[in-house]
Amino acid sequence: MRVVEKINGAITKLMEEHKDLYILGEDILDPYGGAFKVTKGISTKFPKRVMTTPISEPSIVGFSSGMAMTGKKVIVEIMFGDFLALTFDQIINQISKFMWIYNDISMPLIIRTPMGGGRGYGATHSQSIEKHFCGISGVKVLTINQYSNFYKIYSEALNSRKPTIIIENKVLYGKKAIDNYRNYSKQIPDIICITYGGSLDVCVESANEINEIEEINTEVIPIETMSPFDHKMIKELSKRCKKFLFVEESGSGWGFSEMCKSSLIGVDGIKFSSVSGPNHPIPSSKDWEVNLLPNKPRIYKEIINLFNS
Repeated sequence: MRVVEKINGAITKLMEEHKDLYILGEDILDPYGGAFKVTKGISTKFPKRVMTTPISEPSIVGFSSGMAMTGKKVIVEIMFGDFLALTFDQIINQISKFMWIYNDISMPLIIRTPMGGGRGYGATHSQSIEKHFCGISGVKVLTINQYSNFYKIYSEALNSRKPTIIIENKVLYGKKAIDNYRNYSKQIPDIICITYGGSLDVCVESANEINEIEEINTEVIPIETMSPFDHKMIKELSKRCKKFLFVEESGSGWGFSEMCKSSLIGVDGIKFSSVSGPNHPIPSSKDWEVNLLPNKPRIYKEIINLFNS
């Protein structure tokens, strides 16, 4: 089963379990079922609880936060992750604070959105801007990969009754969902690669290939909770290996790699490198885009350099 079908199944199951759960977003009604078909079929099953909205992301999140404050559960779809920028005021100045300002309310609100490149959508539809929403007190940021337990992630986020942003890299939708990913290899790794979301697959492929050809054991660790960041887990990994590679689609600086590096401050003998997206807009050429994002040749090269360092 593909990732898109797994997410659809998880959300459908939640709609069956929670009679007060609503879904809001642009073009999510059947027969279209959303830009990436994640909600396809759901409005047919639950016609009164799936609501299509005007093209106004601030209004969608603002309206949904009001629903959540009154006790309803809400899942919001933002059509492209790039458009999450339009909701920044609602997130940082409203939903992140309402539980503190109004002590007797909860906010069972999920904002889910497809993020990232790899499909040739250009400068305004292929960005990875999730780092700008990490570190906001009161908002949890999660990211999925093809090995994720989708029902568990969405169910726990909803039942936490706190606002949660879930990042779904759009390249994942067509990939096969795989159960039971092993975080830890049986051998002591030569290098630990830490990544998340849509970059996981290429990291795993690179690690398998380089182990077969160069006999370098690279262990790939996927991160699902972006914020709050688990510094302790990263530091614990340094007991198993002193060489780290951090991989992210977002541009370098003030992001995932920096959070990983800061987790290792004070640990002796650490060596690390990183592979990230470009620090300029994503080009419209798909081939050029793919060459600029984390890819097998770039990851392969960094693993070799780290191993020889």
